[in-house]
Amino acid sequence: MGGMGSGRHWYLGAKEATTDYRAIDVRLWKKEGLLNPHQLFGWQWSRNGKCVASIQMRTEPDRVILTYRHRSYGQDWKDESYPVFLDWTSCHLGGQRPWFLCPAWNCGRRVAILYGGGIFACRHCYQLAYPSQRESPDDRAARRANKIREKLGWEPGILNGRGWKPKGMHWSTFERLTTQHDAFVQVSLAEVAGRLNLFSKSLDSWI
Repeated sequence: MGGMGSGRHWYLGAKEATTDYRAIDVRLWKKEGLLNPHQLFGWQWSRNGKCVASIQMRTEPDRVILTYRHRSYGQDWKDESYPVFLDWTSCHLGGQRPWFLCPAWNCGRRVAILYGGGIFACRHCYQLAYPSQRESPDDRAARRANKIREKLGWEPGILNGRGWKPKGMHWSTFERLTTQHDAFVQVSLAEVAGRLNLFSKSLDSWI
């Protein structure tokens, strides 16, 4: 038999996004003091204030034991319990940073976040994309323009036009941000116009 995760569907190349999976972040656990050895604690995910999934963890020196139940595609519930080993690296300003060592078969990558399917594994094993990697060029440009609008306190939405300079902001900063904003808006609108033109051309070919 193969190791943990061998033969699972996550080598089939489906490009789902990281946001499609429940995640555990070792940095958050360290921040909340949950990585000290000989602790037992639970972790849960909620939707609309209601718990939709949970796991139990037990900490040991240099590893955590994950225990939970799961099922796929309406199959029977299956119990899982396995260790995820930790690695620590020194920070430039002192202290140490923790990492998970991916427990999936033949992996062992050092990562900060694991994503839960049948087992918790790194995004490389599940072949997950970040949401921004699935954006179209016009969506990406519009998102960047909206980030600038948020900094400027303008109404969201690139079709809403410009707002005023925020009180206390230097004119040089304001002009730099508005120049960047306008460039992203032009890219987004040009991409949309190009796609619509291609779409109308494809319709013409059917007439």
